[in-house]
Amino acid sequence: MKTAEAIVRCNFERHGDAILEIFNDAILHSTALYEYQPRTRQIMQDWFEAKGAGGFPVIGVEDGEGVLLAFGSYGTFRAFPAFKYTVEHSVYVHKDHRGRGLGRTVMRELIAAARENEVHAMIGAIDATNTGSIALHEQLGFKHVGTLPQVGFKFGRWLDLALYQLLLDTPAHPIEPKPIRP
Repeated sequence: MKTAEAIVRCNFERHGDAILEIFNDAILHSTALYEYQPRTRQIMQDWFEAKGAGGFPVIGVEDGEGVLLAFGSYGTFRAFPAFKYTVEHSVYVHKDHRGRGLGRTVMRELIAAARENEVHAMIGAIDATNTGSIALHEQLGFKHVGTLPQVGFKFGRWLDLALYQLLLDTPAHPIEPKPIRP
């Protein structure tokens, strides 16, 4: 008998190793991450600490036995104050569980969390050959806003990065601080 999958908020203690495995598979076997070297447990601990310090969610889907099947998060888009209402997100599905709609489930949860946290723009930076991720983003209302040609190099070839954006109806009352005059 199959037990239901559950949406969870991930933490390092419970999910760090599973997320590390998913990240490292993507690093070693795909262009989903423009990285060359597998991550370490320390890098994962630092990653979780940075997410917590920034108030950024890490949302996962577990099976009925508590095994993490997929996860996603968002974080700072650019480190300048005027970008405070914009985030860059990412979603990863364990290699054995792709094609089951888990990426869509995580994306919907991330969008809901972004609205709750008064985010205005979500940006997905997707390898231009990742047709599955591009189709998912388009189905969820993201618009292609540009492609940066040949900005990455991995597996002996140049990689193009496609940018997809979803504008949300939040925040209700955006704030722009007044400049401090010397």
